[in-house]
Amino acid sequence: MTTPDQTYALILAGGSGERFWPLSRNTRPKQLLKLFGDDTLLDRTLHRLEGLVPPENILILTNRQQEEEVRKLASTIPAENIIAEPEKRDTAPALALGIGWVAARNPSAIMMVFPADQLIEDTAEFQKVLQEAVATASEADALVTIGIKPTWACPSYGYVERGSRAVIPGLDSSSAFEVTRFREKPDAELAETFIEKGNFSWNAGIFIWSIPTVIHELTRHCPELADFVSEVRKSADIKATIENQFPSLTKISIDYALMEKASKVLNIEATFDWDDVGSWIAVARYLEKDGHGNLANCQPSMIECSDNIVYSKDGRHIGLLGVHDLIIVQTEDAILIADRDQADNIKKLIKEVPPELL
Repeated sequence: MTTPDQTYALILAGGSGERFWPLSRNTRPKQLLKLFGDDTLLDRTLHRLEGLVPPENILILTNRQQEEEVRKLASTIPAENIIAEPEKRDTAPALALGIGWVAARNPSAIMMVFPADQLIEDTAEFQKVLQEAVATASEADALVTIGIKPTWACPSYGYVERGSRAVIPGLDSSSAFEVTRFREKPDAELAETFIEKGNFSWNAGIFIWSIPTVIHELTRHCPELADFVSEVRKSADIKATIENQFPSLTKISIDYALMEKASKVLNIEATFDWDDVGSWIAVARYLEKDGHGNLANCQPSMIECSDNIVYSKDGRHIGLLGVHDLIIVQTEDAILIADRDQADNIKKLIKEVPPELL
């Protein structure tokens, strides 16, 4: 049985802060915003791990632009447990960095990987699922993923196709299923067929594996990353090794690099609430709604308006007259006005925004 001191958590706390402009900026992306009360999404991620992973076993990977703010928020985490990537290289190099980092501390550890920018409120159920995932990863020679039961045919998520229920020696029962394959973001029509089949989960980007298992799979399928893990693992100066070698790694996602090729991947479907909070449309679900479908975090004055999303950072009053289906976001130095149907394209607007406002 794996004990808490043998369990490590890697939190991915980078991100560019594009979809939530002008509230988010390069130094303050989604996970560093207080979108849902007084806590940031990074705060909430750390709170969910209390009692599940010792603070000294929580590692945070961020980037240089956000490192200072991450260190302020994660003050309960040892300073040496926070590292900034020298460059953005996508999730496969990032996780390889984390794997080597954990392996240097405990080569037989169980490692969990979490994005810092997801909204999960049922902490008790979250910990219950992750405890089962840890037990599964410790008993099965497999990489374990957490899937989310789809609530609609979303074309913006990756999907996991599940096969038969896994039989795991050493576990009396298991909620894990064999993964048949990973399916990248489908079009809406294909997503509908996934929902109809009923054996697909959204890919939450939450992974659990033993260090020996994941290193074995990297060695088979990603020799470049396996070599990097080995260098980090044996390094007398991990930060220097990362600084020198990380920027030259191939930029690729962990799904393409490893998960789609690994010999055995298991999926446990989450029984906790989950929201990727990927756009202002998602944030709006948690705002106060009036009788005309307007959603706001403030008290705007409105006449003949419907289905608008209104967000004011500093409480400055906003008045709307005869407008519909808009996103209006006001900060101290910028205002966004966008069609609701263009929420996912706000990142394209960033290219036209003055650098001092990014």
